Amino acid sequence: MGFMTTPRPRRGRPALGAPRLSRDAVVEAALTLIDRDGVAEVGMRSIARHLSVDAKSLYNHVRDKDDLLDAVTEHLLRSIVVHEPTGDLRADLAGVARAFRTAAQAHPRAATLVLTRQVQSVAALAPTQSILEVLLTAGFPPAEAVHLMRSQLAALIGTLLREFEAAPTFGMTDAEAIARREAGLAACGLPAVESVAADLARFDADAEFEYMIALSISAVEARLPQR
Repeated sequence: MGFMTTPRPRRGRPALGAPRLSRDAVVEAALTLIDRDGVAEVGMRSIARHLSVDAKSLYNHVRDKDDLLDAVTEHLLRSIVVHEPTGDLRADLAGVARAFRTAAQAHPRAATLVLTRQVQSVAALAPTQSILEVLLTAGFPPAEAVHLMRSQLAALIGTLLREFEAAPTFGMTDAEAIARREAGLAACGLPAVESVAADLARFDADAEFEYMIALSISAVEARLPQR
């Protein structure tokens, strides 16, 4: 009597009964692992293990890790939901900024991809389109609309990078940790820093974000063309 054995999956293919491998499946797996482990820890082998396939099979869907990270970035950019413009400059620019932040908050460990990775695609132009549409509708000439759009994105990206990258260090919520940081700042020997130690020791991401929105949009409003 022979022994029954379970057929081994063919190399490079999913096990029997497993969902068919696709680019979308690879991207979703990568995002799951990024959420868990961070961007630096994700590679083709870890994704292959997660999907129970041979790593070589992934190259049928992505060229390499760079192509994979570009695909993840595009996936996240497509998740940004911006409401239709209302014609109110302040409300519309604030809406774009908040939509961008909401998408980044959904996958905080992948946020740096959206904020810093240069992707050449229509999806990557979505935030640019949303801001330019608001500015051009408000009456800014094309050249100035581009300058203002770049300034808005720079303020937005800088604020979000600080939130997602520096917040674990400077955004402490533990009272004892805040007290220690405040004490250190108050005794640093730098007069201006010492004078604001109590405020500098704290970091409220929501308040900082809303302050940035208000300040940057006020700067845009100050340059509105006279009609």
